[in-house]
Amino acid sequence: MTNQKRTRIVIVGGGFGGVYTAMALERLLKKDPGVERGLITKENYLVFQPLLPEVISGTIGILDTITPIRRLCPNTNLYTRAVESIDLRNKIVTTSSGFRPRPYQLEYDHLVIAVGSITNLAGQRGLAEHALPFKYLGDALVLRNHVIHALEEADIESDAEFRRALLTFVVAGGGFSGVEAVAELNDLVRAVARSFRRINTAEIQVVLLHSGPLILPELPEDLARFAQQRLQRRGVDIRLNTCLAGATGESALLEGGGNIPTKTLVSTVPGAPNPLVASLPCKKERGRIVVNEYLEVPDYPGVWAVGDCASVVDQKTGQPCPPTAQHATRQAACLAKNLVATLRGEPKHPFAFQALGKFAGLGHRSAVAEVFGVKLSGFMAWLLWRSVYLIKMPGFDRKVRVAMDWFLDLFLPPDIVQLKTEKTAGFGREHFEPCEVIFRQGDRGDRLYIVVDGEVEMVTEEPGIGEQVLARLGPGDCFGEMAVVNDKPRMATARSATSVNLLTVDRSGFHALFAYHPPLRQWFQQLIAQRLHAVSAGQKTEPGLFVVAQDHLKKLHEYLSRILSGSDHVQLIVDRRSGDRRQRSEKVAVERRQYERRSPDADAKVRSRGYTYVGRP
Repeated sequence: MTNQKRTRIVIVGGGFGGVYTAMALERLLKKDPGVERGLITKENYLVFQPLLPEVISGTIGILDTITPIRRLCPNTNLYTRAVESIDLRNKIVTTSSGFRPRPYQLEYDHLVIAVGSITNLAGQRGLAEHALPFKYLGDALVLRNHVIHALEEADIESDAEFRRALLTFVVAGGGFSGVEAVAELNDLVRAVARSFRRINTAEIQVVLLHSGPLILPELPEDLARFAQQRLQRRGVDIRLNTCLAGATGESALLEGGGNIPTKTLVSTVPGAPNPLVASLPCKKERGRIVVNEYLEVPDYPGVWAVGDCASVVDQKTGQPCPPTAQHATRQAACLAKNLVATLRGEPKHPFAFQALGKFAGLGHRSAVAEVFGVKLSGFMAWLLWRSVYLIKMPGFDRKVRVAMDWFLDLFLPPDIVQLKTEKTAGFGREHFEPCEVIFRQGDRGDRLYIVVDGEVEMVTEEPGIGEQVLARLGPGDCFGEMAVVNDKPRMATARSATSVNLLTVDRSGFHALFAYHPPLRQWFQQLIAQRLHAVSAGQKTEPGLFVVAQDHLKKLHEYLSRILSGSDHVQLIVDRRSGDRRQRSEKVAVERRQYERRSPDADAKVRSRGYTYVGRP
């Protein structure tokens, strides 16, 4: 009975808004036995994002920018799961499953929504496949490892054009995130290049793309010009009034038709609304939840919103609050006070806050700042910038660690260790614009390609004969398998005839399937024989067929189904036989499902091997 009388407060989101709300509630409620607090977040730590750019250069340690939430909120129940749905009418939050394959539901009396925003690279061709986002801790680590890997490759690359692309680093976005990221990136590559014997720092090109006439439009013009000139003096190529239109694996595509050959493209696009917010029935403005002056969601008593996911109007200025950390933390404190006031029947107070200042780090012990209307630039701004962030850093142990990192950085060179923490994916996606070379005749066969959409030309080049088109492949066709299977150089050049999206299978992943799935090996051997005949006869090859064994490759099938769900041409097939039945050669009837289309030729192949079709999710 005691548990039923307790007021249940559930906070969704582990960013500044959510964690600082939980911290404020702990200070106000202390260990009140009548209130149960819970925080739902996918990670059990808080990332101090203002210092995230310094992870790129290695100025501070990877773990020193994060603080365990359990230490910040020791009296709050922590649920490290993803939120799947929120039922505002029945006051239930459903999370993803943990080790037990079942969802978890939390009932609440008061709900605080602080899910923030997400990175969304959709809408610009090729960005999702080839651009590196910069928002989370993992993004900073991936970017740092990628940059060091590019330098390692450039050190041994003999081709001048490809070497130039390896040593070109492009950052899109001239706001705070883009400027601080390009500053730290520029410091890193120019400092560590001294450790590479065959890299000349004069070969390095760091480019910042900005759509406006001046970077850092949030700052006064004189500070923005100072920042721009300081970055240019340190070797950053700033291209103003230039928009990023897309990307391929070889270059950054610019609006107007230009491109920059590069193997490193960083996109600092503004955050997009969280999909969880879009699913809620409450009123929204530009994808953000509308709240009143007390940070309550109208029409839903007991529901509150804070941070980037909330449309908060400042009562002093009458303008929507920007999505910054200092606004999120102040909103969290105000929300916690109003929530406690609601529990105690006390009057609530509207949110009002005037930004204390703005900072932008420029790397190399330089920054620009505007604090209480006072403008600072250079070393003094950098010193103030670090002092303020050190004070704001949550957790005393993290303050000590960051201070030690900064002190040691004055005397020690930057680290050049590449942490390869990611597991080899085996499968990936690539995008090419028209007339781009996917691979060249004579190249080593490192992967198999499947056309998801678009068209690809296979051509050969013979001395005295010139270029000869062998085949034009469309959705569902696969190519590149001969060089992968036989471990020989490519026999032809693959070139995109149109804008094309490809599914790729790397050599190790393909060999694993080829070795342990005899029917797949047999089918590819037949396809190779057919392709060899087509090379001499000039015939077009038929669409491909992909087979997956269900038992030990279930995750592979799920991954392929998800990627290929938008294509009606790629035939994804699963072997439902198990054990010795797969080894026997007798025919097994093909399962048919209602309303499912069949290709007669593929159906015959499937029936002869005992396979069955699998419907897409």
